[in-house]
Amino acid sequence: MDILLTGSVAYDYIMKFPGYFRDHILPDQLDSICLSFLVESMDRQRGGVAPNIGYTLALLGERPRLWAAVGEDFEEYRHWLVNAGIDASGARVIPGVFTASFFANTDRANAQIASFYPGAMAHATQLSLHELKNDLPDLVVISPNDPAAMDLYVHECKELDLPYVYDPSQQLVRLTPQELRAGLEGAKALFVNEYEFALIQKVAGITPGEIHKIVGFVVVTKGKHGTSIVTQEATYEIPVFPERRVVDPTGVGDAFRGGFLKGYALGLDWETCGRMGSLAATYCLEQEGTQGHSYTPREFVNRYREVFDDQGKLDVLADLPVTNRV
Repeated sequence: MDILLTGSVAYDYIMKFPGYFRDHILPDQLDSICLSFLVESMDRQRGGVAPNIGYTLALLGERPRLWAAVGEDFEEYRHWLVNAGIDASGARVIPGVFTASFFANTDRANAQIASFYPGAMAHATQLSLHELKNDLPDLVVISPNDPAAMDLYVHECKELDLPYVYDPSQQLVRLTPQELRAGLEGAKALFVNEYEFALIQKVAGITPGEIHKIVGFVVVTKGKHGTSIVTQEATYEIPVFPERRVVDPTGVGDAFRGGFLKGYALGLDWETCGRMGSLAATYCLEQEGTQGHSYTPREFVNRYREVFDDQGKLDVLADLPVTNRV
């Protein structure tokens, strides 16, 4: 399946705080909160929602296309993505600005406080899907990006009759009710976590029942409680795949999307797609950063079968050649 990934491309600055954020928050003084955390480590890594999803898709044999605005400091990152199996020709360099940056601080309970600088992402509306002309994809993923660009891609997907996955997540607070409703109406799928699903209902003034009527299928991740997949016919509850260790939760949701979408691209059933997402997320959780994990399709299938019985459905995945060279 030809999958086009729109969304943020960023450098991630990952920090570790050797305590608990909750110990330093005074609930009765939130109006004047002023906190500074002395971290014990910091690492600069490649990130951004679009390439994070693409990285997992590439590990599983897809060659997704990136469609995003990047800064003058992107070339080293471009080389990495190409070697990983991602088509980065749609990453457009915006002169005079840096690539977006994500600053995440994680405590001992894996709670996280983060900030995001948009940089080149603020110019994402300079890229129009109409430029693709006769090279249109089979599926577009609209993930967190400049809000105007997200709205643009929603409308362009409808104009070009392109099926799209709507993944507003971190940008929910910046989307208007009208933009949010437009994104939901006609989407092939909605991907959110449990909190974001509740926030969508509040911001857009819409009920879960109404969402399920206008969206093809809805995927709601719920942390340690797994994932719910709601289709027009049924609801499927997917458990978390057991981890061997917990290192870094950053990017786990993006990895889930990549694993799920690979199963979807293969035409597999909902439960298998969800379980593939669950395992992909666990691989990410066990390593530092959003693109620190690595495996072959065969290794992925073997580990999947340690917990789930795919009844041979993943043989098609296990037989794929290894294209990832990172």
